[in-house]
Amino acid sequence: MNKEEQLLQKRLAELSYMAFTRGIVTFSDFLNLNELNILHTTPKDMFPARYETYGGYDLSERQMVAFLPDALYYEYAYPVAVIEISPVNRKFAEELTHRDYLGALMNLGIERCKLGDIIIDGGRTLLFAKEELAAYITGELTRIRHTTVQAEQCTAGAFEYVPRYEELKGTVPSIRLDMVLSVAYPLSRSKLTAYIEGGKVYVNGKLITSNGCQLKEADRISIRGMGRLTYEGILSRTKKGRYMIAVRKYI
Repeated sequence: MNKEEQLLQKRLAELSYMAFTRGIVTFSDFLNLNELNILHTTPKDMFPARYETYGGYDLSERQMVAFLPDALYYEYAYPVAVIEISPVNRKFAEELTHRDYLGALMNLGIERCKLGDIIIDGGRTLLFAKEELAAYITGELTRIRHTTVQAEQCTAGAFEYVPRYEELKGTVPSIRLDMVLSVAYPLSRSKLTAYIEGGKVYVNGKLITSNGCQLKEADRISIRGMGRLTYEGILSRTKKGRYMIAVRKYI
């Protein structure tokens, strides 16, 4: 690991130790896929307190870590705010991209680690951010590119988001990672291999660089630059010994 990655690992270990010794829940900032991989591959003896991860909704890519004391006897909530961003006048609104939203937030002086996923979902855009920044964002985010916008925090319990997906089926000779990816992405085996060996594929938050990784039902796969999917499992077996499988590809 480089120095920055070592510092992250040390900071996570400190949060775990704090949770263990003080008997409180501690939270990290939002971690990206590479940082989550560091978390999941860190030797368990460095974390005296167990941990869970969450980013505000199921299948979130950027997630916070919660370190939990052994004797946790109360409910806790991740300090994640959900903010809905919309144009003041839809008629004159530009078609804004993920980069546009992120750029506007960074221009407000907000660090990327304080922000979770940004989801453009039809006519609305949802931003997940650290709760401490909610008032600042809703008060200061008024313009993205040439579009005047308004940002409002979703009230607790009123937020609902279910990722859209398409279900794909196909036959494969084995439940290897590259075979499963071929059902979701019509690419040559060499291209899929390049993605895997190039460090762009994560399974359940862990970086996987081997084509031969065997998947299990409900495994979640993220491919940098290509999207996410869930391996749903084997549907049947053909007479020639191939497997009919299903994957859920998120749109």
